Formats: sequence, C-alpha cells, structure tokens
Amino acid sequence: MTFKRAKILATVGPATNNYEAIESLIRAGVNGFRLNFSHGTNDERAQQITWIRQASESVGKPVAILQDIQGPKIRLGELNEHEVPVRTGDELNLAFGVPHEGSTIPVQYDLSKKVKDGERLYIFDGKVRTTVIGIEPGVVRVRVENDGILMSRKGLNLPDTDFGGDILTEKDYRDLEYGANQDIDYVALSFIQSAHDVETARGFLGEHGSTAQIVAKIETKAAIEPGELERIVEASDGVMVARGDLAVEVGAEIVPIVQRQIIGLCQKYAKLSIVATQMMASMVDNPEPTRAEVSDVANAVIVGADCVMLSDETANGKYPLETVQSMKRTIMYTQENAPVRPLEVPRNLETHSAAISAAAVVLAKQLHADAIVAETKTGATAAHIAAHRPSRPIISVTSVPRVAQQLALLYANKSFLRPDGERAGLELAKKLAQDGFLDKPSTVVLVSGRQPGLVGATDTIRVRTLE
Repeated sequence: MTFKRAKILATVGPATNNYEAIESLIRAGVNGFRLNFSHGTNDERAQQITWIRQASESVGKPVAILQDIQGPKIRLGELNEHEVPVRTGDELNLAFGVPHEGSTIPVQYDLSKKVKDGERLYIFDGKVRTTVIGIEPGVVRVRVENDGILMSRKGLNLPDTDFGGDILTEKDYRDLEYGANQDIDYVALSFIQSAHDVETARGFLGEHGSTAQIVAKIETKAAIEPGELERIVEASDGVMVARGDLAVEVGAEIVPIVQRQIIGLCQKYAKLSIVATQMMASMVDNPEPTRAEVSDVANAVIVGADCVMLSDETANGKYPLETVQSMKRTIMYTQENAPVRPLEVPRNLETHSAAISAAAVVLAKQLHADAIVAETKTGATAAHIAAHRPSRPIISVTSVPRVAQQLALLYANKSFLRPDGERAGLELAKKLAQDGFLDKPSTVVLVSGRQPGLVGATDTIRVRTLE
C-alpha cells in the first residue's frame, strides 16, 4: 500500500486561480491550500474557498484551507523610479506618509515609534543593509552599509526591533474577522515574537466564533530566543518555519538548525509542523527541480515534518502541477527508502488520550498492523498518534467537518467524515478493505472511546483482523 505520509500545502495565486487548476493540484497530491492575505481582495478569497471546497468534494478527500495574514510586514512606499541606486555611506530618511523626494524614502509604517538608534534595518530581503542613526517623529534616518538598489514596495526587516506585542495590524484584525465568517481551517500569524501574540489572536478568533486553529510563523529573531520558541510551540496548534524572512533576520546559516528545533518541538508537543519557502523555487521557471531542492524536501521528510509548503511555485510559477508531482515523488521515494527518524519523543502527558495513543503506536508496530484507526472528535487523538511518527497510515474518523479538514495536513493521516457511533471506526476500516485501500486480510488497531462523540473520552484499544 502506497501512502504519502508528509503532506503538501500549496499557495493559490495567479497561476492557479481557477477551479480546474485547484482540482488538478488536489488530484496530484495537494492536501491543503494557503491563501496569502497580503495580496488580493476578499471577493477573490471567497471564490477560491468555494473552488477548493467544490474540488475537495469532487475528488473525495478533505482539504485544509490556511489563511496567511500579513502581519507587520513593513514595506517601502512608491518610488519615483523603477530602481533607486544607493551607495555605501549614503544617508536616507525613511518617512511615513510622505512622497519620494531625493533621499526621503516613503515607508508604509511609522517606524519612529518602534526603532532605536543603532538597530539594524534591512531592505529588499536583506539586499540593502542599513543602520539606524537618528529618529524624529515619523522619520527614521539610516546609514547605508552596502551598494544596492531600492524598488517600490520592497519589504523591510528589523531583526533588533521589539514591536512590544503589537504584531497584529488593523489590516490583520479586519482579515481575521473576515476569515472567522469563512470556511477557514487554519490561521497563520506572521512575524510573531512571543507566545503572547498567539494568545492575543486566539482570543480575538474566539470572540468572533472561529474554530480555526493557529499556526505560528517563525520568522523573527525574538521568536527563537531561548525558551520563547518552546512557549510559542506550546501556545500554538502548529508552527511554520518561514525560512525567507527568518534567514534575513538571523542569518541563513542559522535556519537549518532552527528548522530541526521546531520540527522536534512540534513532535514533542503533538503540534503541526510546516516547512516553507523556496522548497522547489527553481520550478517557478523550470519544469524540473534542482538536486539541492529535492534534498531539501527529502531531509524535511526524514526528520518527520508534517507538511512541506509551496509558495511562488504554485502561486506564480509556470509549472505548478509539475511542481506538486515532483514534490510527491520525492516524498514517496524518501519515506519508502529512508526511515523517518523523529527528532523528539512526545512528552509524557498524563491523559487517557495521550497514553492510549502512545500504546496504540507500539501495539501497531509489534503486530505489523496495516493501519491505526482513530475515532476523534477534536483531532487530538490523531495528533497524539501522529506525534510518534508511525509508518502505518492513521485513519481518522470524525463527525466534525472542520476537524476532518484540519487533519488533512497531519502526518500520515487520512481523515474521513462519519457520524458518531460505537462501530464508526470498524465499519470504515471494513469499507476501506473492500475498496482496496487496505489489503485483505488486514490487521488494524482501533483507538476509540466508550462514549462516541464525547471530547477527551478516548480510553479503548482494540485489534481487529479484516478478512
């Protein structure tokens, strides 16, 4: 039985902004879609959500939708020329709310309220490095440290600046409120600096009736400070290694180590881990990936990442379908030929669900079971099982559509929507055997509760052979 354990998250953009493209990506192996709220309109998002749900139903598998909010992504304003050259030693005035004139460069955020003298300020993905040398109301004066060019709307990174918990902008709150009324499964928080940022967003979502889970994007220096990273993982439902801005903020050489730390902590706390940015970037323009990109994906699979993500490759690339197909081939070959080696052992939680889940994984391995079938109301039981990175499929049975969609990104998980019932898991396993997903005879380990549908009541393990 072939089964893709690491999942694929793809970004919807101009290259895939139609129903046919979305359905073809799902059939090729996509398990979830990222909607980048830094661009586009709410009407466009509503249409994309409709297409994704229609395609998911047509293909017959739950698909997750992730709303990626912009966060305090600080950008330059509009410049008078396409390219503005700068030289080492130049002094620039980064001014809020004014037009470009000479050395006065417009920015879309009042930096004077946040930065301090001597702090680093990087422009255009770090291509132009500057240092803050003066601050006035609405204006930050910087000294350029290298030759380069500036272009309109290019991003700024401030690795030394403390935003003081103020990472959710007015636009973010509007987008969160919009998403709370849409069919959104996950919300990704950009540029978070602390676990408090996660808790603030969770409170806002709860007030607006959202059942979306929160993914913390790790892309700031503050977020990887000793102790804070673990607190962020604990506070979140999942974590994304946002390697682009993180590399600019802390140095590219640090990112691979942070990536391993995050994946390990997510395994420890049974949280979703997503590896993102430039996984197959060359396929924006080329029909084949580089060997380095294939190795990048394979290494993420080997250490047990739940999910690998595509950004520009499917949003703006020339070969979105080929990119997904190539990523799936890499995942499949890697998992069949290199055993997944979890980086952390799940912590010993004193709950029935966690203990039963751990025992089920051991039992399935000892019996060479073909699958672990988990009846779950919230998805927690499936997450606890997945944290152990079993080599067997996790067949999750839930009566909650949101949970089925959220579990679509979970390691080794295949989720099914079924009514609660004492035999829901067993009946599904029998059907999967009849349909050929499971071989006959098959041995399955069933994890359930004696009170179907009751949250936190997982307390039973059964072993069944399907003839």
